Amino acid sequence: MSARHFSQELATFAANLQIKDIPNAVISRTEDLLVDWFGSAVAGKGSKPVETINRFAEQMGGFGPNSVGPSEMLITRTRSSPFLAAMANAAASHVAEQDDVHNGSVFHPATVIFPPALACAQAIGSSGEEFLEAVVAGYEVGIRVGEFLGRSHYKVFHTTGTAGTIAAAASVGRLLKIDPEKMLHAFGSAGTQSAGLWEFLRDAADSKQLHTAHAASTGLMSAYLAQSGFTGAHHILEGKQGLAAGMSSDSDVNKLVDRLGSRWTTAETSFKYHASCRHTHPAADALLQVMQTHSVKPDDIKQVETLVHQGAIDVLGPVTDPRTIHQSKFSMGTVLALVAHYQYAGLQEFADHFHDDAICEFRDRVSMTLDAEVDQAYPQRWIGKVKVFLKDGRILNGRVDDPKGDPGNTLSRTEISDKAMRLAKFSGGASEAEMHASIESLWNIRSATKIGFLLPQKQ
Repeated sequence: MSARHFSQELATFAANLQIKDIPNAVISRTEDLLVDWFGSAVAGKGSKPVETINRFAEQMGGFGPNSVGPSEMLITRTRSSPFLAAMANAAASHVAEQDDVHNGSVFHPATVIFPPALACAQAIGSSGEEFLEAVVAGYEVGIRVGEFLGRSHYKVFHTTGTAGTIAAAASVGRLLKIDPEKMLHAFGSAGTQSAGLWEFLRDAADSKQLHTAHAASTGLMSAYLAQSGFTGAHHILEGKQGLAAGMSSDSDVNKLVDRLGSRWTTAETSFKYHASCRHTHPAADALLQVMQTHSVKPDDIKQVETLVHQGAIDVLGPVTDPRTIHQSKFSMGTVLALVAHYQYAGLQEFADHFHDDAICEFRDRVSMTLDAEVDQAYPQRWIGKVKVFLKDGRILNGRVDDPKGDPGNTLSRTEISDKAMRLAKFSGGASEAEMHASIESLWNIRSATKIGFLLPQKQ
């Protein structure tokens, strides 16, 4: 009896997925995720690393306002090649730290799936149903690869940059209608280029946007190459010298094919409420719960102890004195200080107050402690627990089992639209009227006969 070929099973699923196979509730959720992603992409306008990557894309492509490139670069309102548009839009949609996340895989799917899928769909004239079909293929593949790589992988590697290459390849490969064998080759080419290390956080470097830009464009390239007969490793995920062998010590191949076609991981994906690393959200919501329940003011608080999982310590621990707005989004103390003072850690709160004296002083009174219950539940559940020590001697405990945005405490379509509008207003990436029009079309993308541009182009 021959051994199961897990990479091939996953590739076959992605290549053969059809819209009729996907439950309507999952399609509806995918539309929600699309609108949510669009808001984050527009929010990238004005960010230094995003603008730098966009300039690079324009220089390399030779495209400008009057170009005839088939694919849209959102923040510049210009057109380029699918490869460069995917790169630019993937960078743009990850910088605000408001793009979606799947808990179990600790993976941000939207930022590495929608950009290459959109770029390819615009280039080849795909329909709305074909686009949604491909996006779901990307989500289902990427999330399972992230789960397969396990917790040990995430300690060093940014899963969105690594699993993201495979997810992007799956999505674009489905749009290109490549067969299962070529899809496997696309996975092989994408996986051999997987990259993304957490070390950038220590230096407030710009690399996180490079991770998504690279994953999206690399995945797209891998699918196009496979379409033309370019071959890749057959066992890139589980092979003796494959992705898990080099990047994980706790991989589980069974997670690659977990209930394919019946468990829809796309619907498990969470929206981000606060504009910060998702590891900060459970504690932020738990602190807010304590303050609202007991009418506590920031000046009443002597100390906050957050009870967290090891992944939070690994990622957030190096950030003790954030030097930039983006780095501060990975500071547990900064996020909790903003929530304590403003009830929300949004883009405006970070931009205006992340380095205020009061925020920094509160930040330094926040600690992280590994909690056995929280750690055991992670990554399937992200429990928020805090101990709030008051100056009057009382100790108040807060707990949140479903942070705002999780499937059990999800955002409504009105909240998703409002969030996208806020993001666009903050960055100036699109007018209110443009956003209303784009959002309306995205809610109805399934009926589109051909995917067009999401924003008006420069004349």
